[in-house]
Amino acid sequence: MTHSHAISALDLTKTYTFHQQRAGLGGALKSLVKRKYETRLAVDRVSFTIDPGEVVGLLGPNGAGKTTTLKMLSGLLYKTSGELEVLGYTPSDRKPDYLRRIALVMGQKTMLWWDVPAMESLLLHKEMYGLSTPEFERNVAELAELLDVQDLLNVQVRKTSLGERMKLELMAALVHGPEILFLDEPTIGLDVVAKARVRTFLAEVNRLRGTTILITSHDMDDIEALCSRVMIIDHGRLQFDGALDELVRTAQPRKLVRATYATAVDASRLTGVSSVEVSGLTVRLEADRERTSDVLEQLTRLGPLVDLDVADADVEDIMRDLFERRGEAS
Repeated sequence: MTHSHAISALDLTKTYTFHQQRAGLGGALKSLVKRKYETRLAVDRVSFTIDPGEVVGLLGPNGAGKTTTLKMLSGLLYKTSGELEVLGYTPSDRKPDYLRRIALVMGQKTMLWWDVPAMESLLLHKEMYGLSTPEFERNVAELAELLDVQDLLNVQVRKTSLGERMKLELMAALVHGPEILFLDEPTIGLDVVAKARVRTFLAEVNRLRGTTILITSHDMDDIEALCSRVMIIDHGRLQFDGALDELVRTAQPRKLVRATYATAVDASRLTGVSSVEVSGLTVRLEADRERTSDVLEQLTRLGPLVDLDVADADVEDIMRDLFERRGEAS
């Protein structure tokens, strides 16, 4: 594997072995005499590379292996087999030089002390990472301005809202200037406004600092706003790795068209379309991508157009359809 990549994984695999125990006292006693073990495959021979400065979305249903992959990349879990390098390091060695260059933010975990102001936690990070006072003050000022949290740094963390707390968590993760940021559901539970602010901040951090970001999220707005590339993992296997628009073309090869007319029209004459629905003066339909131009031409001939909209299906719907089809196939 080459160090020119920020992250390199080859046949990365993680299995868990655990013993099964029946309920009740009898089951517990039996398990003392004869234990039945089961091995579960969480990540199955996953291979990929991520270049410095990329923002990549890691998608998949619950239990697919996303968080396990992030934990291996950050060194919290040992791999079972395969090769893994991040910034030229083996993550599970947890070398201090490596830990200074990465950060992991989990939406349901906290790095901040609950009963003291966030600045106290930031000062602890200053000592942990050996930051000089000028570097620390510069980073705090820059991040506080980007996140608009200047007034929150000296407020007890417990007195902040969930959205404010997540912004402070991101600040704590980035105060030492990591080269790679691993994000696991960073906007979970946030309201629409807070989510938008977090996305804007992450995009700015990537633009200004060139920070490499790998993000898992069930909120497809996060992925659409931040990621040009997505990797889909399901049942521990990498099912797709490519551009977001390529996923849309592959999984949803149709366009959604909505046309509104000044007068009633007869949509039964349209050809090359499916799912035609007429509601008052509005016609909604699906058209194959290759036939979109022809369909639009037909629509202009139906009557006087007032409005015309052409769109891809929502990415969340595409993901749902994709996994449903894979489930039926398997």
